[in-house]
Amino acid sequence: MTHLSPAAPSPGGHLLHPIVRKLSAFGRLSAEERAALAGLGTGAQRVEGRLDLLAEGAAPESAVLILEGVACRYRHRRSGARQITAYLVPGDLCDPDILHLDRLNHSVGTLGPCRVARVPREALASLNQQYPAVARALRLAKLAEEETTREWVMNVGCRSAIERVSHLLCELHERLRAVGWATKAGYDLALTQQDLADTTGLSNVHVNRVLRQLRLMRLVEMGGKRVDILNLPALQEIAEFQADYLRPAAG
Repeated sequence: MTHLSPAAPSPGGHLLHPIVRKLSAFGRLSAEERAALAGLGTGAQRVEGRLDLLAEGAAPESAVLILEGVACRYRHRRSGARQITAYLVPGDLCDPDILHLDRLNHSVGTLGPCRVARVPREALASLNQQYPAVARALRLAKLAEEETTREWVMNVGCRSAIERVSHLLCELHERLRAVGWATKAGYDLALTQQDLADTTGLSNVHVNRVLRQLRLMRLVEMGGKRVDILNLPALQEIAEFQADYLRPAAG
């Protein structure tokens, strides 16, 4: 990575730390466990948008924790065509399973300016061994990620263009809201029409038409790195959006 500068620590203490907020949704965490999680963000740095954090084919030495901004997993075809396979929002750890990987079959890059922390293999292994509740929460978060992948397959496979885009915007709203980065009115997101196209399997032109349709329906306004949700219930109805896959129940 280049173009980095030291970042200030997150304000608000451990309870407001994005990974603490995220994993607390999967089970009760003690003060010591919350502090250990927040410690993963030590040494976080700012990085510019449109830069790779992890490269396909590389042997990963550390996981990446997103503290601010949005990144994505993606792959390129030989033709240069790109498919975005996941978004990483504040609180997301990519990849906690890095302990078991010899090489990556995808890349991870920032969409806009981000604040990220590198988490060494040894730190992840120690965290999982020392704090079973944290290990369980990380596993449930991984299961939610797998459920999200299946939902994306549904999106591309059997939803219309307006349903695909609406569902994605609803999902990002819910995920960002859960970690304190969105309100009912919307969220900041450095997402281009091409990013949406590369996520939903649509052309840039088709995405433009869908966004215009959503705007005319007074549901969503996108522009200036901002997504304004004008009518969330109606948008969720079009998308048939149910947020339960983002927080799978555990016995």
